[in-house]
Amino acid sequence: MDHGTRGELIGRLAEAITSVTTGHPLRVAIDGPPAAGKTTLADELAAVLRAQGRDVIRATIDDFLVPRARRYRRGRYSAEGCYFDAHDHAALCRVLLDPLGPGGDRRFRHTVYDADTDTPSSPPATTASADAVLLFDGVFLLRPELIDRWDLRVFVSVPFEQTVDRARERGKGSTGSTADIERSWRNRYIPSQQLYFAAARPTDHADVIVYNDQLQRPAWEVRPHPSIHGM
Repeated sequence: MDHGTRGELIGRLAEAITSVTTGHPLRVAIDGPPAAGKTTLADELAAVLRAQGRDVIRATIDDFLVPRARRYRRGRYSAEGCYFDAHDHAALCRVLLDPLGPGGDRRFRHTVYDADTDTPSSPPATTASADAVLLFDGVFLLRPELIDRWDLRVFVSVPFEQTVDRARERGKGSTGSTADIERSWRNRYIPSQQLYFAAARPTDHADVIVYNDQLQRPAWEVRPHPSIHGM
């Protein structure tokens, strides 16, 4: 396991991505529990890669949610509903991951859901360059339905109790109450992650695990992968 500054981590991840060669755009999963820092990490990595001249596609699982009625059909605080009912994985593969994968035409859409209106979204397709990088962040990305769609798999690890603290901090000044945030984490988000770990063992499938409990002094572990031994 390596330790370093935030900048060193992002630099090493950028090197890892640059070292992977595919015949299609590189699809990178940035997985982890809610409030682990996945989106921030993906955005920082995107900035570095773009500064190096790489074409970067940023997308998130939140743009592949299903409408609320389906999402919460088992109840607002259901862990099973969070894991099984929240996301449209078939659409994710159909409009984004498969077009960018082997044999795909590189014509993709980065979203199928409009959170503001709680309705389906269908923006025009965009054509990715052959050497583009997709940085896709979200929960449950290394589940069986998706595991083979990624060319590089990053898991951002943070203790569950720390994610609760971060969620409370994020919620300050918002319309949601601290009690509601606490209930959502205790009843829905943490148990759904425990279900995910039991069903899919995501850290077993990660190429890189980032230990993100100390944001400015992270640690990372690299698993065997033919293209990133030098990281």
